[in-house]
Amino acid sequence: MDGKTASQQAKENPFVLDKTFGLHPVKVASLSISKLKIFLGALAFSFFAKAFSGSYMKSMMTQIERRFEISSSVVGLIDGSFEIGNLLVMVLVSYLGPHIHRPKVIAIGSLIMTLGAFLSVTPHFIMGHYNYKSIAVSLANSSTSVSACAPVSAHHYTVAETSHNTTVVGCEKMASSYLWVFVLAGNLLRGIGEAPIMPLGMSYIDDFAKEENSAFYIGIVRSVGMFGPTLGFLLGAFCASLWVDIGAVNPDALTINSKDMRWVGAWWLGLLICGATSFMSSLPFWFLPYSLPQEGEQAVKKSTEVYVITQVRWNKMEAPRRPRLKISEVAKDFFPTLKKLFGNPIFLIYLLLTILQYNSLVGIITFESKFMEQQFNISVTRAIFLIGVIVLPITIVGMFLGGFLIKKFKLHIAAMAKFACITFVIGFLLNLFYFAASCQVLQVAGLTVNYSGVKEVSFSQEKPLSVCNSNCNCQATHWDPVCGDNGITYMSPCLAGCRTSLGNGKGLVFQNCSCLGISGAGNFSAVLGQCPRDNCTKEFPYFLALLSITAFIFSLGGTPTYMLMFRSVAPDLKSFAVGIEALCGRIFGGLPAPIYFGALIDQTCLKWGVKTCGGSGACRVYDTKAFRNVYLGVITAIRFGSFFLYITLCTLIIKRCRQGDQMTDIKTGEVFDTEKLSNISPKAEVSSPKEIQTIGDTPF
Repeated sequence: MDGKTASQQAKENPFVLDKTFGLHPVKVASLSISKLKIFLGALAFSFFAKAFSGSYMKSMMTQIERRFEISSSVVGLIDGSFEIGNLLVMVLVSYLGPHIHRPKVIAIGSLIMTLGAFLSVTPHFIMGHYNYKSIAVSLANSSTSVSACAPVSAHHYTVAETSHNTTVVGCEKMASSYLWVFVLAGNLLRGIGEAPIMPLGMSYIDDFAKEENSAFYIGIVRSVGMFGPTLGFLLGAFCASLWVDIGAVNPDALTINSKDMRWVGAWWLGLLICGATSFMSSLPFWFLPYSLPQEGEQAVKKSTEVYVITQVRWNKMEAPRRPRLKISEVAKDFFPTLKKLFGNPIFLIYLLLTILQYNSLVGIITFESKFMEQQFNISVTRAIFLIGVIVLPITIVGMFLGGFLIKKFKLHIAAMAKFACITFVIGFLLNLFYFAASCQVLQVAGLTVNYSGVKEVSFSQEKPLSVCNSNCNCQATHWDPVCGDNGITYMSPCLAGCRTSLGNGKGLVFQNCSCLGISGAGNFSAVLGQCPRDNCTKEFPYFLALLSITAFIFSLGGTPTYMLMFRSVAPDLKSFAVGIEALCGRIFGGLPAPIYFGALIDQTCLKWGVKTCGGSGACRVYDTKAFRNVYLGVITAIRFGSFFLYITLCTLIIKRCRQGDQMTDIKTGEVFDTEKLSNISPKAEVSSPKEIQTIGDTPF
């Protein structure tokens, strides 16, 4: 064209295809913008994958507790290992965020999560089949009536135990109960792999998105991520309804159902699906660039702004290489940067608030299904299902709506602080109504009531033996519950004094039970399983409605609260701030919360299971009132502290916004006085609207 070179044509008319370089500038810009959308979609799926795995793992904690015969405090340790994994790499990853290839690091993290999920499954294929102690197992092939209350009754239980532990070698294999360490190690790897996803992903979006779109994009990512817990809990409910040895054991041969405290679901099956999902989430990030042009900027101002031409050969053009990372320089600036971040009072208060929020949230997610099971006499399967179908979708709507309101009304930082504070206060007040729900303790003869049906004054010491079963040669520690016609649960048919039986399998009925006659009611027969608690079930719908409303209100203020962190630190500290926030939340919240929640719940246990070769197993019966008071009391106390921090944070932000020499938020549309800005932060340079809001050490 007119004898001009290709490079001259490109400079004069960037919208004409350059045949020499084989690249159209407009297409480059368009491709770069589309890559931001690709990253947004990939990050949303990555959030979904990590939340999917995490929620499934938490929904299976009760099944893991029963399968490995461990206490709730040990379960809390397994759950907390995820946070330990996060701590190992969180600070390093978030601090190096601006200097590393963030998409590829996220991809590597997803692969590590995959490895962790597969490692957690390993014990299932090592331990062999799970069996439970039950006299119904030993009578399954019997066509004659057998007495549970007789000197030979010990033989029946020995037969039942034989299915669980046939020889002395079986006791040697009880070392396999420590295979829960594999689950802990797998959860640890999941924590390591999950660490880079949030800080690097969020900072990547906030760096290259428009100011007005940043909060909305983050809200979308977090909202899509919330579908992970929903499907994770649904998968958990499905797997919990399946017998742990699915495919190897005939379900019709089982004599217990999912409401039984000895039931163990197929906890391992979902982990395989979670691992595959994490692997798929890693794939898109391998093809995304180190950086992108700012969203909304003019496509091409100068040819050198899009690409620097370093070599022209065979119609090829190279992109500029990112600066090399010098570890010595980064390490030298670490502590000054950390001091600068903690010198921001608003971020410091936000950090304390995050720690308390982590404590309550982790405690709820880990033990909510267990609480619902014990408090309202429903199966863990149903509890997990309802959380996934009702509570979590409502939470998703609340989080999405919170981000949408910020974009719709262009809320500045003071408005976001007020909104977050108001929603939390309302949710906290509604939270107090949880204590109104009451449920009677399971009536167990010799444990919570005596054999006459009179409530025991103290549950501190169980008294399973009585005159009615003194000659039955019963195992006092055995747990094989039956429900008498008098509405009282007995720890075993032997302790109920049952002398004959009718039928087999799940339809087995014990008759002529001498201990039932002491209470003066019933026809002296008993069936397998615990007795229902009808009054508890009737109150469950009201509890579920209250839980859904409070979840929506708390989640509504979640996104505005999260955005306060981005609007209170300097632009170059965003990635580091996200990492510190997640780190401290996990150290002081995610790690200790499941452990001390589990330890406190263990204190409310009335009857511990006994392992085949001795030693304490999982809890069989809880004092439901004590469970409720401990569980809800700890959550309320934590949120009470959060209440004061919200008030303090909101007050401080409003006060700074009202100061005469303080800048206002850019979303208000007011004119900024750069002279006043320079008085606040002499070293700051107002170079772009995005930097005005978080310039220097000054919040906003």
